[in-house]
Amino acid sequence: MRAWQIDTFGSPAALRTLPDPVPGPGQARVAIHACGLNFADLLMADGKYQEKPTLPFIPGLELAGTVLDLGPGTQGPPPGTRVAVYGGQGGLAEQGCFAVESLLPLPPAMSFAEAAGFQIAYGTSHLALAHKARLQPGETLLVLGAAGGVGLTAVEVGKRMGARVIACARGHEKLAIATAAGADAVIDSDHSDLKSALKALGGVDVVYDPVGGPAFDAALRATRPDGRILAIGFASGTVPQVAANLLLVKNITVIGFWWGGYLAFAPHLLRDSLATLIDWYAKGELHPHISHRLPMDRLAEGLDLLRSRVATGKVVIEMDQQQ
Repeated sequence: MRAWQIDTFGSPAALRTLPDPVPGPGQARVAIHACGLNFADLLMADGKYQEKPTLPFIPGLELAGTVLDLGPGTQGPPPGTRVAVYGGQGGLAEQGCFAVESLLPLPPAMSFAEAAGFQIAYGTSHLALAHKARLQPGETLLVLGAAGGVGLTAVEVGKRMGARVIACARGHEKLAIATAAGADAVIDSDHSDLKSALKALGGVDVVYDPVGGPAFDAALRATRPDGRILAIGFASGTVPQVAANLLLVKNITVIGFWWGGYLAFAPHLLRDSLATLIDWYAKGELHPHISHRLPMDRLAEGLDLLRSRVATGKVVIEMDQQQ
């Protein structure tokens, strides 16, 4: 099989021909048709992610494909089942072996490209907003980086949960995409005074921040008393330093959230969240946005789209043209 492999942190992945994997007990071998790219793939390649893989490794946190066979004595989805998988790595290959518990059967209408970019982005937004921030109908939700991979799903999920959504992104095209996803108001992230713009809209109750940097500080100062701020990631490259005195006087809560971390201590929350999201998708209430679908040999281009923050929604690498 062909697979992208990283031998040294900080060096580009190399496209290699490797032996086909053999599933062990508790595993399924999957023919991978598509792999969703995430900002975490860039961090993992540099050895800067929360989980540091053992070298060499095949990158690609999430994927979609078809079950080929099961390991010895393993009960699981039968061969031919269309599945999405969060494997943590191994997605940028033509085949992979994954724990059967990580296989998520797909609804008939969901394409492999949609499924490959579904779990992390939608899962992060739903579990963060519903479980951690406990977003309520009628509250105002601010989404920073609102046209990105997770940000756009936060707009969509927040609106589905009954919130008034303010989307912050850079440029007319990205703001139009956020509006199409359900945003009630939009602000260009290049606005010279984000805090004043947010206060002019009445302030916010919940902040969803995958960006970090100066926007976090502006959002903090525009958050209403008893508000909640979700620290999702730091795509800007700057980790905010929280002014604790503001948290105290305004009774604001800052909440850290890492979707993948729940696999270790509360996997049932992930399963329940994904079941809800798959149900919403099947009902036509979620509409995954894929800005770029690239063939396997154009991985470097896909990663550059994330690095430069040019992409909107998801970037997906396709190993073949099956749907």
